[in-house]
Amino acid sequence: MADRKNALIVGASRGLGLGLVETFLQRGWRVTATQRSASPGLAALKSEALRVETADIDDDGAVAALRETLSGERYDLIFVVAGVATQAHDPLHAVPRDVAAQVYLTNAVSPIRFAEAFLDRLAPKGLVAFMSSILGSVGLNEAGGWENYRASKAALNTLARSFEIRHRDAGFGVLLLHPGWVRTEMGGADADIDVATSVTGLTDVIEGRLGRTGCVYLDYTGKTLDW
Repeated sequence: MADRKNALIVGASRGLGLGLVETFLQRGWRVTATQRSASPGLAALKSEALRVETADIDDDGAVAALRETLSGERYDLIFVVAGVATQAHDPLHAVPRDVAAQVYLTNAVSPIRFAEAFLDRLAPKGLVAFMSSILGSVGLNEAGGWENYRASKAALNTLARSFEIRHRDAGFGVLLLHPGWVRTEMGGADADIDVATSVTGLTDVIEGRLGRTGCVYLDYTGKTLDW
């Protein structure tokens, strides 16, 4: 159907990314989903509206190749979900410098670089979304912990605001989204909500923001978070 909305979901092999793919497909979207390596979860989704591609957002060559592969596509939503939480529970001084730097690159630098590379693939009045976290809020950090991960998400928030300001005349919106504390491999078994609850809320928020501009920092219920 020519009037179907079209989404590019980056980092969709499992967990929240996979759940988002399923939810957007159920709502009638066309979806291009990326995986870093072969994903059984994506392979199991049998839909004519799904396209699966392979790319690592930390690999500029792979991102450039993906851009060429998808040259004929225009997306109403580009959502970078991919991220890591390596040694997240360790205090910063206990994390090797190269590990700390890689978390920053994957969680903050690579998502913005990906968005820049694909900006001309965004449909008019489209949305660019980044999977952030409430842990990226400086104002709400009253518990400490997760130091390097927090810093990487705070950096993502800052870079995304600058990205939106730099491209403000282009007329698209930028979303920084907190999925909640979710029972995934990263969130653990004791988390508050399941994947279905999170991705349903995230999809509702995204669909409600279509056509709107500016940069906002929201959770999966649509609540505005403190920077």
